[in-house]
Formats: sequence, C-alpha cells, structure tokens
Amino acid sequence: MRIRLSLLVALAAAPFQAQEGNPSMVVSTDWLAAHLRDETLVILHVGSQKDYDAGHIPGARLVTLADVSITDASGLRLEMPPVKALEDALARLGVTEVGRVVVYAGTESVQSATRVWFTLDYLGLGDRASLLDGGLALWRAELRPLITEALPMVDRKFTAHPSADRIVNAEWVRAHLDDPKVQLLDARTPEFYSGANAGGMPRAGHIPGARNVPFSSVFEANGKLKPVEALREIMHVRGSQEPLAVSYCHIGQQATVLYFVARRLGLNARLYDGSFQDWSRQPELPLAPLPR
Repeated sequence: MRIRLSLLVALAAAPFQAQEGNPSMVVSTDWLAAHLRDETLVILHVGSQKDYDAGHIPGARLVTLADVSITDASGLRLEMPPVKALEDALARLGVTEVGRVVVYAGTESVQSATRVWFTLDYLGLGDRASLLDGGLALWRAELRPLITEALPMVDRKFTAHPSADRIVNAEWVRAHLDDPKVQLLDARTPEFYSGANAGGMPRAGHIPGARNVPFSSVFEANGKLKPVEALREIMHVRGSQEPLAVSYCHIGQQATVLYFVARRLGLNARLYDGSFQDWSRQPELPLAPLPR
C-alpha cells in the first residue's frame, strides 16, 4: 500500500514539476557565494569598463554588449555576430563547453544580462548558463564581497553548437501573423506599444496581434524575478500546449527578458532580433493601431 501511495504522489506531482521549467537558469546570491571558488565556474559582468572598475563580483570578467553584437550592413543595431566571432570572444572570457556560466548586469539594465544569456543559449549553452537573481544590486545590498582588480583574459577553446531557429526575421514574423500557434510578445512599455511614442522609429505602433508584456513586469521591486506562478500569469501560460513565444522590442534587448522567462517556464521561444527597428522601417509591413 505504501508503494502504491508513493507512486500516486509522484504521479500527482509530475505535472507541477513540468510547469516549473528550468530552475537552473536562475541562481541566488547564496548559491553564487558558495560556488565562487568552483574551478569550472565562469562569471560574466555585463556592463561597461566604468561600472566594472567600480566593483565587481570576485572572479567576474567584463563583457560588453559590443563584444557580443554588431550593427549590420543595413544599420540594424544589436544584431547577432557570426558564430566564429562569438566563439573567439567567449573563449577569451573563459567560456568552454564544460562548467556553468553565471551572468549578471553591472547596472540596473538587467536586459543587457539577458541579452548575453540569450547569446549563450543561441550558441548551445542554455542548459549551463544562469542569471544571477537580483543581480549586482542585490549582491551589494547584502554586503557581499566586491573587488576592483580586473581579471586577465584567458586563452581557451570554445566550439559553439548554434541553434539558428532561435532567431526569426521580419519575413518569418509576417508569415506567422495569423498563426494561432504563435504568440507575439511586445516587451516595450505601453507608450511605445500603443504608438503614443514612436521612440525614434520610422513608424509608431506595434506588430498586429502582438500582446504587450513590458519587460519590467516580470521583476519584483528588489530586482529578483517574480515567483514562477506569477510569471505564468504574466505570460498567460495556461496548459501544456502553449503557443510558440516570439518576443520583440526596440532593438532586441528588452525582448530577451521575455525570451528568458519563456525558457524559464519551459516554453518554446524565439527572438525577433531586428525587432521594431526593422519592422517599422519597412512601409509594406502592417502596424497596429492603424494611423488615423
């Protein structure tokens, strides 16, 4: 009887566990503090030389967005560089095909950290890359150690296994505007989504069918991610057969927060990397709301 009861309990717990997604994508400050001396751990401080020099977590190396992005030939900013360039850049930071990588933002710009996490996921490291919950701000608030000495670059070997389908373009988005299996998520704040503010883009508004989920809505006041059940409500996750979550924003940075959350919840996710800077400059592509 005890065996049967245990089996029933395990079966009853299985759906809930599946809904948890991937908890290893997020690590606490306690976890990081306990693992600072792990030889295979790589810590990436995402920011500028200025905030890195002002104080960073022991063992962290500086990575800037310029290290992991390019402006392409058409002028689109924050685009994914060639894989070889990313392999070289990350290898110098100590990233290899073993061990865990922990990413945190050196400022309040958590979207810069999730952009780096997305890059790692794109390169095949998503199952070993984590975001520091609460980031450097919480680490400081807890009076944990900081150093100002820069760590030297290293000479490592990293071979990526990229997943090209993690990134979609305008043609793909247009072809799936009426696809019920795809949910477009606009990570910008409401003023940009509504079209009240064009944000310096050629046209204002949002992609038809997109739902507005401001990237900041997934965080608590202390900068930590909201609990899983709250995230499920924000992302409108209702069951096991969820639509493909495709996020966009201004230039493909804030949208990586929603991409991260979708992956955290175990959803299939993609990023429209060109985002609204790309969509708005093509007059043949539809916008909502329609101009008056």
